[in-house]
Amino acid sequence: MKIEGRNSVYEALKSDDITVNSLMVEKGMSNSIVALARSKGVKVSFVDKSVLDKASIEGKHQGYVADVTDFNYCQLEDILEGNPTPFVVILDNLSDPHNFGSIIRACECAGVDGIIIGRNRQVAVTDTVVRTSAGAVAHMKIARVTNINNAIKQLQSSGVWVYALDMDGQEITSANLTGSIALVVGSEGDGISAYTKQCCDGVVSLKLKGKVNSLNASVACGIAVYEVIRQRG
Repeated sequence: MKIEGRNSVYEALKSDDITVNSLMVEKGMSNSIVALARSKGVKVSFVDKSVLDKASIEGKHQGYVADVTDFNYCQLEDILEGNPTPFVVILDNLSDPHNFGSIIRACECAGVDGIIIGRNRQVAVTDTVVRTSAGAVAHMKIARVTNINNAIKQLQSSGVWVYALDMDGQEITSANLTGSIALVVGSEGDGISAYTKQCCDGVVSLKLKGKVNSLNASVACGIAVYEVIRQRG
């Protein structure tokens, strides 16, 4: 897998969970990123910008393209271990890598303990997700499970209250979100599947006052996550 961009490459080099195999840097650049790569024994090659342009997926390499091992997913138990009041975000069939990357970034900034995604019909951690997360993926535990509903039941058996984030629920500011909490965020087009919603302990929603009756999945997730953080103090 290739990652590109100053922040994404820098955070990948800092992380103990991502292995950077090699790094291509635009000729003329010599800075902390290059120094960090060399200190970790990463092979650094200085190349023309045209070479980076060809290697770049979205043309936003900023002079850095790294080859890294595929993302190392964790187990659900790894998210819960040693945490008396975990805060987890569950993604139900999210398909847009840009939304996924933005959600990872918001969750990492807010101190979410981990994200759970499904193996099927769910975008995985890709080059685009890494870049959109601005490197936050290097510091976020992400568990990839076979069945989201079984994961919800496992969380509930561990004392975690699971809430679906949907339009027809209790206004989120009036819900008690101070303990062990998991928020389920649905896909961009279909939202949360009916059975998954039934598996949850409750449904919470964001109060909308404008003429548009829905928010982008990553925006809605970011708002909801910070409401949980506000309540938890």
